[in-house]
Amino acid sequence: MHASTEQLKKLVTSIHPFTDEEWNRFESLWKPFEAKRKEQLTIPGQTEKYLYFVVEGVQRIFYFDDQNREATLVFTYAPSFGGVLDSMIHESPSRYYYETLTPSVFLRAPFAEIESLSKDIIGIELLIRKGVVQALSGVLERLVEVQSFSSEDRFRKLLQRSPHILQLVPHKYLASYLGIDATNFSKLLNKVKI
Repeated sequence: MHASTEQLKKLVTSIHPFTDEEWNRFESLWKPFEAKRKEQLTIPGQTEKYLYFVVEGVQRIFYFDDQNREATLVFTYAPSFGGVLDSMIHESPSRYYYETLTPSVFLRAPFAEIESLSKDIIGIELLIRKGVVQALSGVLERLVEVQSFSSEDRFRKLLQRSPHILQLVPHKYLASYLGIDATNFSKLLNKVKI
């Protein structure tokens, strides 16, 4: 088994284990895919067709508000799933961009094929449901942070959750993700002891 497939299997198994036969059928849907730095994999108006598994690199989901201000919503990096989930699951046009921040290596599977296979393998439905519940939990936690925490507390929480993120993601995107002005982010970087 290829190293990237091993990573995928490890993540899948941690969410919901499959039998060997189920795994072999599920694994057959995933194909290697690579993207250059700053490549937009999904854009607003386009329906997300793939579920991505990140093997290498860093990506983000972002959007522009009515005043054309950019807001970073989510970062993805190995080993995790990526893509614009609401667009993919609802088969509706995306409202967001999914963009690589660094050269990236993925395994990706057409979501239509995953859904089709889920009719035979109930574990796929459970995997998707558990994955969506985990994503929703993360979104709710992030909403609490955005609405209740000071910028310094949001910064500290990010570093507690993902201490390596400062080395992975350019600081301007981290500032956007935290809803902090880039200048204030620099001040926090110097003030907060990591």
